[in-house]
Amino acid sequence: MNNYYRPRGFGGFSLFPPIIKNLLIINGVVFLLQTMLNNLSFDGVPGWYIINRWFALNPLTGVDTAGQSYNFQIWQLITYQFMHGGFGHILFNMFALWMFGIEIENMWDPKKFLTFYLLCGVVAGIFHLFLSSIFGLPTAVTIGASGAVYGVMIAFALFFPDRPIYLYFFIPIRAKYLITFLVIMEIMLVDSAGSSIAHLAHLGGALAAFIFIMFDKDSYIALKRILNWNFSLNNPFSKMENPFKKDNSNVKEAKFYEFKENKKENEVTQKDIDKILDKISESGYQNLTPEEKKILFEASKKIN
Repeated sequence: MNNYYRPRGFGGFSLFPPIIKNLLIINGVVFLLQTMLNNLSFDGVPGWYIINRWFALNPLTGVDTAGQSYNFQIWQLITYQFMHGGFGHILFNMFALWMFGIEIENMWDPKKFLTFYLLCGVVAGIFHLFLSSIFGLPTAVTIGASGAVYGVMIAFALFFPDRPIYLYFFIPIRAKYLITFLVIMEIMLVDSAGSSIAHLAHLGGALAAFIFIMFDKDSYIALKRILNWNFSLNNPFSKMENPFKKDNSNVKEAKFYEFKENKKENEVTQKDIDKILDKISESGYQNLTPEEKKILFEASKKIN
């Protein structure tokens, strides 16, 4: 049975896979709601204050601008990811989510991508909550999908390290260099005075993504080969029924391949696997043939 998601679209690739499409819609609707509440008040209490108090990520201790104790609730670790502080904020996050996330969701199934995305956001929030006091950062409510988006960016850099990203639309920089530079800048700016950017949240999302992928047995990345990384955990979501999966009876099943060190007829060596992984890095998972996808699937079962 195949364990990869084959979305609809040209070449089996979707420009707006279901989870990213719905995340864009939900974030847009919430932003419009925030904008409307900025001009409303309820019994003299500004609408923005109410929504921030209940759905933004509130600090664990301290008082807000109204002199009230912060109102941390556990669900805020999810809801804060769908709120933004301005048009530029949401535009950058949603563009980055779409730009770096479409290939990840097309490569994974939607349920796994959604779990990964929300998990990165939750870890980002936890990082910000518990480490801010260590660095002496001022307490304030936190909003934005940046932590989760940084997780998606890390995933892109791990799966497609040599893919060129065109800075300002015409300066090509390999993904592994650009995203590594951004992470280093986040580390350097953690204790920057007067900053309104939650750098710790960005780093938390990045770390969550790195750990998730390194320990995911279904993630084939060059870094694992370089480090000879063999310790992988079974992903519990890979065995769940995928409600988004589309039946495609026209896809020809590749014949079964055995994975052994010594290559014989219809057998595959590690060199063959490496060539397929290099192809993923250069042109993306969606450009693999059905036979190559089948080889990766069967090889993963033999290795793990």
